[in-house]
Amino acid sequence: MIDDTIAALVREDAESRREALVALCTDLVAARSVNPPGDTRDVARVVLNAITALGQSASLVHAIEEMPSVVARLDSGRPGRHLVLNVHLDTMPPGDEDAWSVPIWNLTRRDGRLWGLGMGNMKGAVAAMVHALGMLADRRDSWAGSITFTAVSDEVVFGPHGAAHLLATLPGLLGDGMICGEGAGFRRLAIGEKGVLWLELRASGDAGHSSSVLPGRSASARIARAITAVDSLTASGQLPADLVIADPERALALTANVGTVVAGTFIGQVATDAVAAVDLRLPPGITVDHAQELVEAAIASVDREPSVTVRRIKGWDPAVTDPASALVSSWERAEAAAGEHPAPFAVRLPASDASRWRSAGTDAICFGPQPTLSAGIDDYADEDEVVRCAMLYTLTALDFLSSERTDAADVTPATHG
Repeated sequence: MIDDTIAALVREDAESRREALVALCTDLVAARSVNPPGDTRDVARVVLNAITALGQSASLVHAIEEMPSVVARLDSGRPGRHLVLNVHLDTMPPGDEDAWSVPIWNLTRRDGRLWGLGMGNMKGAVAAMVHALGMLADRRDSWAGSITFTAVSDEVVFGPHGAAHLLATLPGLLGDGMICGEGAGFRRLAIGEKGVLWLELRASGDAGHSSSVLPGRSASARIARAITAVDSLTASGQLPADLVIADPERALALTANVGTVVAGTFIGQVATDAVAAVDLRLPPGITVDHAQELVEAAIASVDREPSVTVRRIKGWDPAVTDPASALVSSWERAEAAAGEHPAPFAVRLPASDASRWRSAGTDAICFGPQPTLSAGIDDYADEDEVVRCAMLYTLTALDFLSSERTDAADVTPATHG
């Protein structure tokens, strides 16, 4: 339980760490970790050293040498819930470097903002969560159970060498709840994420010289009809009625993007083969199987032959944490105790590692200092938001791990491997 005194002390503690948070952000931005190629050795060492400087121990875990993740564990010595704190170390590429107005690899502190590659996505959250871990270690007598901190590699391409490797090799890492530092933008709390379905559409056509083509029978014409039908699926589907979430970015609609189309070999010949790759993003309530059925039905409605096949490349279902879950309730109590306005709920459009925990049945939430929907040119985080996130992560953990909120039916053994 968070009382006003504890909330005030944590708020003061987070504020007292402002300069240390900025210094850590400086080191994190300078440690290049663009993915691809995804080399996180330098940035992992920065995080490892920061945790050590706070008086805690941590270790590097890797599937391949170039992509280490950082793992740190805190145990209260008392039975209770197991909470996972998760951030990622890799960043998106900078894009056109000439378009940046600030140095990419050097932190710029200006106008209340911290600028530099990865600050929004998500080195600001890394710094905030490292210091939250330090504040929780200092208050070990105030909570029960255990905490595992994971700063992972290979997240921005949703690769296999980061969180996926940790979950496969560290027993008990699923825990009872997970807080991910991935920001949903605009100070929103992400309680869910859309699913993803990648499909390959392939059309065949009759061979011949272009002068002999018949209407609608070339592979090019057939794939064109198919992708038009699939494109029409965008904006179908909606969130289940029991989840009321503001949707300014159409996060709750199914979207179908035709990413690539390749057809034919020469302008003077009838195309005998055509391929399109389609990326569908699925709102809660639409599974990958259902989405593929929608695609196949849409194509069948315009493809009487049939001449277009559908092959699944990869996909995973959307996942949502119950807004009434213990973890979300702890977040809400932390906000209230800190005197913060409640963060509106959101469903993230891109995937984060939180989806790996949700798909395995662990409640997960995402919140971080990313100011907008995604990082881009002149990436930044608001300095106050980095401090605020450190406070909110700490208060949420203190509430979630409070012995007063833990009973025998709600506790799993604190096993970490």
